[in-house]
Amino acid sequence: MIRIDETNLRNKTVIIRVDFNVPIKDGVIVDDNRIKESLKTINYCLDNNCKIILLSHLGKIKTEEDKVKYSLKPISIRLSELLNKEVIFIPETRGKIVDDVVKNMKNKDIVLLENTRFEDLNGKLESSCDDTLSSYWASLGDIFINDAFGTCHRKHASNVGISKHLPSCLGFLVLKEIEELDKIKNNPSHPFIIILGGSKLSDKLKTIENLSKKADYILVGGAMAYTILKAKGINVGKSLVDDDAISFVKTLPIKKIILPVDHVVALEIDGTRTITKNIGDEEIGLDIGPETEKLFKSYLEKSKTIFWNGPMGYYENPSYQEGTKFLCEVISKLDATSIVGGGDSASCVINMGYKDKFTHISTGGGASLEYLEGKELPGVNI
Repeated sequence: MIRIDETNLRNKTVIIRVDFNVPIKDGVIVDDNRIKESLKTINYCLDNNCKIILLSHLGKIKTEEDKVKYSLKPISIRLSELLNKEVIFIPETRGKIVDDVVKNMKNKDIVLLENTRFEDLNGKLESSCDDTLSSYWASLGDIFINDAFGTCHRKHASNVGISKHLPSCLGFLVLKEIEELDKIKNNPSHPFIIILGGSKLSDKLKTIENLSKKADYILVGGAMAYTILKAKGINVGKSLVDDDAISFVKTLPIKKIILPVDHVVALEIDGTRTITKNIGDEEIGLDIGPETEKLFKSYLEKSKTIFWNGPMGYYENPSYQEGTKFLCEVISKLDATSIVGGGDSASCVINMGYKDKFTHISTGGGASLEYLEGKELPGVNI
């Protein structure tokens, strides 16, 4: 693992794989945290008089129509504002236009190529780590810097592929992520509390299995809780459940798992909300209730280390954000190491105004979970 600050970048053309996969609604960036977190590495390269070529993906590209929705053009505008410097956007991933612009770059110029996943429309060349594509991108520069922690668990042409053809190192964002997550992975202070929420439990099974051996308690909310409750034979009505995970749930250390004791429910998402301890056949569980908030608080107040992944309710609707916001408020007042594992939970924490109240907010949900699971991340081992 070679660090950026151990690498001679002076006057080099550097290719930086960044993670600008940020939420955009109606052409407006909703959360620019990942862009801001890339600035340290970019500014370091500017200080070293580099020519800078940026690569990133945005969303999943399955059709030609997706290319309009997921262009990196709005990102280039926001990055220019944050750097107070022009970022040259090229609406192509490769070809003559790219070649000509790169050839004419001056030191301290910054170029952002179009969404790397546009290459997935032509036989998934990006996500399959196509060597021809990897070699082309590598040909544009002298040194490769991986600073996209959010894709470190993927073996793509724009990260692992390029690293096979160029001297490579890790940027400051990736180094920070590893340093912070190691606090939990290696030797967390106890009591160690894990908070799990969100909808898809089956994606997190191995992580839960691994962390449950280290954790003192696991507080579970969101749709994940309804999966576990259903596995225990408790009626969850029409709440969202991950049926693929039911059999696994029965093998978990139940004594460590703390489940909701009351719920905010409705007959439909936009319907009248009520609080109940027993979910009816036609009701949907959409947030944890006030008794659960008190229960979770009683565990968190004794904790020394907290890892949180996934919101407590259907946070997209303001009516069901209370449980998540309550936990933010509780954790913000604790003298404990608190790490948020990227994804939706990170967006919640940031948008609710608690970014500076946590020890670390990861930029990579899937990558942070796989790292804590004990897997080697291809994008780190370059």
